Amino acid sequence: MSDVNIRGRFVWHELMTTDTEAAADFYGKVVGWSTQRWSGDSEYTLFMTPSGPMAGLMLLPEEAKAMNVPPNWLSYIGTPDVDATAQLAAQLGGEVLRAPDDVPGVGRFAVLADPHGAAFGIMTLESPSPDTPHIELGDFSWHELATSDWETAFDFYSDLFGWVKTESMDMGPGLGVYQMYGWQGRTIGGMFNMPASAPGPSYWMPYAKIPDAKGAASAITRASGQVINGPMEVPGGDWITQGIDPQGAVFSVHSVKAAAPVAAKMPARKKAAPAKKASAPARKTAAKPKPAKKAAPARKAKPAKKAAPARKAKPAKKAAPARKAKPAKKAAPARKAKPAKKAAPKRKTKPAKKAAPARKAKPAKKTANKKGAARKKK
Repeated sequence: MSDVNIRGRFVWHELMTTDTEAAADFYGKVVGWSTQRWSGDSEYTLFMTPSGPMAGLMLLPEEAKAMNVPPNWLSYIGTPDVDATAQLAAQLGGEVLRAPDDVPGVGRFAVLADPHGAAFGIMTLESPSPDTPHIELGDFSWHELATSDWETAFDFYSDLFGWVKTESMDMGPGLGVYQMYGWQGRTIGGMFNMPASAPGPSYWMPYAKIPDAKGAASAITRASGQVINGPMEVPGGDWITQGIDPQGAVFSVHSVKAAAPVAAKMPARKKAAPAKKASAPARKTAAKPKPAKKAAPARKAKPAKKAAPARKAKPAKKAAPARKAKPAKKAAPARKAKPAKKAAPKRKTKPAKKAAPARKAKPAKKTANKKGAARKKK
């Protein structure tokens, strides 16, 4: 069953690599994913979060190796008709790298390349999940195309998926414009021309959402990966870091400004997405929509909640104890000195004023002293 509402939505992501066990360990440390064998194919592994499957993991196919294709991440875009979309892509100057095929219990897919060579997948899911604008930790929050001509590339994808241009910004001398694009009312990624100083094949880069993209830089290095860009703050206050995993696949991570901790809590509210496949990519239609739901690894990501401890820093309010210093009011006892007024007795020389002793009643002020003392005891 196809769903017209998935047209243009990123529904699944897949890592094809030369060492799946090493890759699983690396991304578990950097992104927080756990892994689970897919019931539909024991050779296919799912990257999981508490919400469910987020991406697929498989060995790089022999035919790809023969073509010198390096380990890489492949993003799948939803379409209600895989065959028609593949045919249209070819008519628009693209190429069909893998003809449409079925994945039992999941859906139908194909792998294409745009006119500039960037590879991407397309998929129709048998049981698509509803879309949601909320992106949870462990899911993919941004999709970026680095190409040789973003304007013609945009036209290609717009014809295939109905994407529209949203915001844009000038990246500065020699870098050009960064054009963002949207789907159903919200911005989901950006496109830009690779600088002449760093030529290379066009490619898609998905960004995985994690609690702290700045801290990810050290995690990448400790896990034997390489940081190639960042940590870097982007317009709006979010942070990104780009790297290369131990097997050579380029990847990126993204964290939301101050809202990250909140996003970490939100995940639990969402339902897990249905099992998905790769090689013949999994059901990740749910990936983007419900993928926000995290699996066990994402819970590792939840340590983002540890950020809350930062609030513990508020214990600075312990400074309040300084108020205990208020005992300085003990100085009040100085009022006891007032008893000096007892000197009044000298007036006894004036008998008539013996009534003055009544003034000794003023010792009531001593009661004040007692009150002061009480306060002191306090």
